Amino acid sequence: MQDLPRHQGKRRILVEKLKEKGIQQKEVLEAIEKIPRHLFLDSSFEEHAYQDKAFPIGSGQTISHPYTVAFQSELLEVQQGEKILEVGTGSGYQAAVLCLMGAKVYTIERQLSLYKKTSKLLPKLGYRPKHMSFGDGYKGLPDYAPFDKIIVTAGAPFIPKQLMAQLKVGGRFVVPVGEEQQIMTLLIRKTAKSFEKHTFGEFRFVPMLENKN
Repeated sequence: MQDLPRHQGKRRILVEKLKEKGIQQKEVLEAIEKIPRHLFLDSSFEEHAYQDKAFPIGSGQTISHPYTVAFQSELLEVQQGEKILEVGTGSGYQAAVLCLMGAKVYTIERQLSLYKKTSKLLPKLGYRPKHMSFGDGYKGLPDYAPFDKIIVTAGAPFIPKQLMAQLKVGGRFVVPVGEEQQIMTLLIRKTAKSFEKHTFGEFRFVPMLENKN
């Protein structure tokens, strides 16, 4: 599992492209420049790993575009030591970004094969979420709630109320909402019963799936 100078050079070029697309937060850009994305992909995609593209990772899932990862991470406004719930571990790349930004990451994955693969890969690469779980993302992780921030990395047909309930007052919840295409949505919990909603245009994600214990 090598991270060579040519990979590092491609990451620097990728970061410049993300800046051109409007990503500004230093911590997000630094994480993307440091993390070897090619190691989260099948080796057949290695030469293309630093293009701003999504790639299949098995079980009908994908690794998101680097721009999408950066955009969602920036919306979260991650602070050191914050407790963040990630719904949809997938390849582990988004979790690695959050770990490198100093978050305490609690992540849940519905596909058993991906969960098994990623729970080995992340520690091997030096990224250690506080908790990794196999289960239904719609239910979140109530035993570990409340969370400072929540991020969903799949297209949710609606915003799950069980996840909203697990967010601290003042917390931020980033979720792509919709069926075919999704609208990137940010909820900020203002009080125990009220949320402020912001939307940020269309994205495309694989669907968020239910019903895994």
